[in-house]
Amino acid sequence: MFTGIVADVGRVAALARRTDTTDTRIAIETRFEVDQVALGASIACSGCCLTVVEKGAGRFAVEASAETLDCTTLGAWAVGTAVNLERALKAGDELGGHLMAGHVDGVARAVARQPVAGSTRWEFELPAGFERLVAPKGSIALDGVSLTVNHVDGTRFTVNIIPHTFENTTFSELKPGDRVNFEVDMLARYVARLMDKA
Repeated sequence: MFTGIVADVGRVAALARRTDTTDTRIAIETRFEVDQVALGASIACSGCCLTVVEKGAGRFAVEASAETLDCTTLGAWAVGTAVNLERALKAGDELGGHLMAGHVDGVARAVARQPVAGSTRWEFELPAGFERLVAPKGSIALDGVSLTVNHVDGTRFTVNIIPHTFENTTFSELKPGDRVNFEVDMLARYVARLMDKA
């Protein structure tokens, strides 16, 4: 489990397709104390919960399946791509954002940005069918960042990015037209599922 409070912005250091599977090994440079990260630990990488399979000085490696590469932005990652990083929650940790599983629902597109009183208002577009899972003042995770939804209009919604979030996440590099991983609020997902069965 995660809360969407990014602890580091890492960089993709290497990508290698495994010859025995369709998985891709991704090495990520980080400022994390890697010796304190266990092999097998979960790290949210731009919102995707991935398992640490290798460690080295200032970096760790994860493996992404073909499904993950197809259904998230990871398939477009290259050496140098910035990655929001968050280690998994421990019992007793502060819940600063909202509870997230790191199970990406899909990919949204950044539509536009506008300065608003020191912050930046971003507009995103969801794939059709997900708009019913996003509500004003509800939570959404974009590239692993916990955010509050301001406004919803069909498949489009807006969020405000404060300067701290801009400076300490990959939002500092985001441009209109870019794609981001999104995870809807867990409660919205289960309520929708229950309503579908009603």
